[in-house]
Amino acid sequence: MKNILGENLAVTIFGESHGPYIGVVLDGLAPGIPVNKDFINHQLDLRRPSGKISTARVEKDEFILASGVFNDKTTGTPLTILIPNSVQHSKDYEKTAMLARPGHADYTANVKYHGFQDYRGGGHFSGRITAALVAAGGIVIPELEKKGIRIGSHIQSLGGIKDRPFGDYNQDFDSLSNTNFAVLDNEKAALMKAKAEEVAAQGDSIGGVLETAITGMPAGVGEPWFGTLESMLSYALFSIPAIKGVQFGAAFDLVDHPGSEFNDAFYMEDGEVRTKTNNNGGINGGISNGMPVTFRCAVKPTPSIYKEQNTINMKAMTNAKLQIEGRHDPAIIHRARVVVDSVTALVIYDALAGRYGTDYFGPSLDKNDNPDMLDQILNGGVWL
Repeated sequence: MKNILGENLAVTIFGESHGPYIGVVLDGLAPGIPVNKDFINHQLDLRRPSGKISTARVEKDEFILASGVFNDKTTGTPLTILIPNSVQHSKDYEKTAMLARPGHADYTANVKYHGFQDYRGGGHFSGRITAALVAAGGIVIPELEKKGIRIGSHIQSLGGIKDRPFGDYNQDFDSLSNTNFAVLDNEKAALMKAKAEEVAAQGDSIGGVLETAITGMPAGVGEPWFGTLESMLSYALFSIPAIKGVQFGAAFDLVDHPGSEFNDAFYMEDGEVRTKTNNNGGINGGISNGMPVTFRCAVKPTPSIYKEQNTINMKAMTNAKLQIEGRHDPAIIHRARVVVDSVTALVIYDALAGRYGTDYFGPSLDKNDNPDMLDQILNGGVWL
């Protein structure tokens, strides 16, 4: 199985929905990065189920920093995060173990792994694994923000109801970071919740679109062709369960318009290069141009629904009916937004480390910037 993301920062995920642990290994982090456990917990809280539009399975997500951290700072060696699973109801899946749930990976996993996969709760294919990615994001997001790079996502649409676009990025990011239902317009948020609750009452589910912006991104990051910033982000974003489409900038919205309307005219402002519009989403030729990097992700309706569905019995190879049991989300888009933010942060960290080197992050090695460095060297704490 391919469970590793990134080149300069290698992110390896592991575990199953109903196994003892899920987790992640970060290999390539700079040494000396502060690890803020409170911030990691805050990020995990944003992913946690809440209200009528979420699953009743609420995990504590009490993570364990098993390696790579000493005195609350990264050591530079592989950092391992373990998150115990504590409230599994595995028996919910025994009756339907051989019935392929429509929209899930049950059938394809059964074909690929010859029936040896852990089917409980989706096993390794479960959205539960994204908690590990959120914890990993909690390590790198503060480092990006030290470089002036911020990431934020909001629910752009749900059930035909559309949120307002980003305005003042910093104000909007601050607002989004303190809510578990990431919508910028409070009235639209209430309408979206009501729509999701209506669908949930019918035993069905609903999806939507997330819009993400990355501000403070320096120009010149990314490679042409197979290492474009779009391809790096897309590769990671499409690995998130339920993501079925990614659009950068205006893309599908304006492709029928002429180039004179789609092109982003350049201009100078206070010695900085800017563009009048941002239809290309802050990327030209696969390389960041200094404008906000923007993209949207299509999040499909949760495949687990309580209506009877047609399917097959994978053991008998016969047609069958399926009525699922267990605890499931009628909507996951509000929980997915912090996953998108976290995965985006991991990709951007990896891209910046590739452009500027691993020591771009962490404490400065210049004693003029870091006066404590000389003392550390003299005391044998640092090798140069």
